[in-house]
Amino acid sequence: MGFAKDERKALGDALLEAGPESPTLCEGWDAHDLAVHVWIRENDPLAVSGAFIKPLAGVTEARSDAVRSRWTFAELVERIRRGPGLASVFAIPGLDELANTGEFFVHTEDVRRPAGLPPRDLGSEFEGYVAASLEKMAKPLMRDATCGIVFERTDVPETLRVKPGSSTVTVAGKPSELLLFAFGRMADADVELIGEPATVAKLTSTHQGF
Repeated sequence: MGFAKDERKALGDALLEAGPESPTLCEGWDAHDLAVHVWIRENDPLAVSGAFIKPLAGVTEARSDAVRSRWTFAELVERIRRGPGLASVFAIPGLDELANTGEFFVHTEDVRRPAGLPPRDLGSEFEGYVAASLEKMAKPLMRDATCGIVFERTDVPETLRVKPGSSTVTVAGKPSELLLFAFGRMADADVELIGEPATVAKLTSTHQGF
């Protein structure tokens, strides 16, 4: 299938085309910061833990600074292109595809959209793969939503009830755009929000994603 491999290449291409100082959809991060995050996520589990365990935040910051100093931006992107090291959990056969396809797609768009790069034609197979992954990913990603959520595909007639609620917002778009929305890129995802205006406003002001 190789979607993770394709998105890894797309991410590397986007990073180099945008340049290290280009802003991203990750608040406070430029493209260099995002590249550091991607490398650390795959290769330095202790540093990653600082993103979830506050007492270890200093470890994450220090190791991130070390990565920025160790290689140039181009060298770091090349290392990301090569894939995880043999000691990485992501080197386990099949895990790259499972864990990185969505991750790399979202981060590729994190770089491409602020840089004004043209939209990609992802193809029906990729959209179908993302739609299947949303079955498992959407509920935890949208667990903090303040209302009921329904995802509605616009490429094929299919809906997914993500979260029940007394008031509901329907989010309509291609699966890839629904994934971006679920990951918190609400203002930049190409979706239509259908629901009571007050409910929609509250949802978009509170859901942060990842």
